[in-house]
Amino acid sequence: MSRARLTLAVTAAALLAVACGGDDGGSAAPPAGAPATTPAGTVTVLAAASLTESFETLAGQLEDEYPDLEIVYSFGPSSGLVEQVLAGAPADVLATADTSTMDDAVAGGVVDGEPVIFARNTLALAVPAGNPDNVTGLADLANEDLRVAICEPQVPCGGAAQRLLDAAGVTAAPDTLTTDVKEAASLVALGEADAALIYVTDAAAEGDAVEIIEVADAVVNEYPVAVLADAPNPEGARAVVDAITGEPGRTVLAEAGFLEP
Repeated sequence: MSRARLTLAVTAAALLAVACGGDDGGSAAPPAGAPATTPAGTVTVLAAASLTESFETLAGQLEDEYPDLEIVYSFGPSSGLVEQVLAGAPADVLATADTSTMDDAVAGGVVDGEPVIFARNTLALAVPAGNPDNVTGLADLANEDLRVAICEPQVPCGGAAQRLLDAAGVTAAPDTLTTDVKEAASLVALGEADAALIYVTDAAAEGDAVEIIEVADAVVNEYPVAVLADAPNPEGARAVVDAITGEPGRTVLAEAGFLEP
């Protein structure tokens, strides 16, 4: 009996020392709010096409910080991405170029929690370098002699374009309705369109191949992001969303020309 009591006392003392951290350099408890484990595995992110360069840069930073984390992106028109999620496509994170398309995802029950606005973007009138057709403003988009590119109306850049044109009282005569803003920006950069309505960030991404014509009325889109309800890797997804909405994301997005929320 005495040996049993001695064993119990030693065990209790050892457990108490572990719980208290001890005075001999034992590990302290992690700070409040710290992740329980290091993010790992694959995180699939569905993101608006206009986020391509910024998110790829951010992914490189995250993968350097978390070597066991792999981020796989699928970029495209926000409306199409939401359709994929509603149809059951496996993904962890959704980032759209306007709140309307994210609202559709929320209404469909595929979003976990409340989406967070992480950036804003402004629509701009873009022309090829040198402005060979002397485009001076939005009114020129009604000129049927010009090759005009505008995003399809169901995608965020198309909806923003229509709001901008309505505010200016202009009825555009587009030759091409593009599936996303990257396609429109590329047409201008290649000289295959004389003018297009694209985001300022996409114009900047094309470098010297594209110029911006100032317009009177600014149209701004808000960009929300959310973890998806059936995310295969919810812990990794939360780490990615935290980076997008935190300092790493704000820095990368600002460098690309996005506005803070």
